[in-house]
Amino acid sequence: MSQITLRVNGGSHTVDAEPTTPLLYILRNDLGLQGPRFGCGLGQCGACTVIVNGAAVRSCITPVSSVRTEVTTLEGISPNGKLHPLQQAWIEEQVPQCGFCQNGQIMTAKAMLDKNPHPTDAQIRETMSSTLCRCFSHFRVQTAIKRVVVKGVARGTEDASPAAGREGLA
Repeated sequence: MSQITLRVNGGSHTVDAEPTTPLLYILRNDLGLQGPRFGCGLGQCGACTVIVNGAAVRSCITPVSSVRTEVTTLEGISPNGKLHPLQQAWIEEQVPQCGFCQNGQIMTAKAMLDKNPHPTDAQIRETMSSTLCRCFSHFRVQTAIKRVVVKGVARGTEDASPAAGREGLA
């Protein structure tokens, strides 16, 4: 076991863990964060997605010892309980069905929008195709992302009121 210090959602946490322990296990079991989910354990479904160094990362296959920068989980994108514009759009578009993949969907979308606040429909579909949804809510996911793009609130710094942004959604 080793003492490993992580920066997660703006806070510093030191855990005693094997260096090869998946980041997901530390986030859920040691830090009590429930956003990232265990789906496949192979990095294929995306339920465990977190953001590391601006990229959507599958935490179930990322050794905790390899993380050297800030980790952002679903809990970290809504400081002080204020929903991130993506979370608000998810509600407005009624995206979730079973809800299991939503962590991965939202975190993947956030990483994409942080890099490209005005993606095309094709870019959205390509990026989001790596996160599986067994309920087939992909169309609503794309519509929710487009809602955020149209409102111009991709980084979560502006107000995401429900009345704005319906026009231009396909």
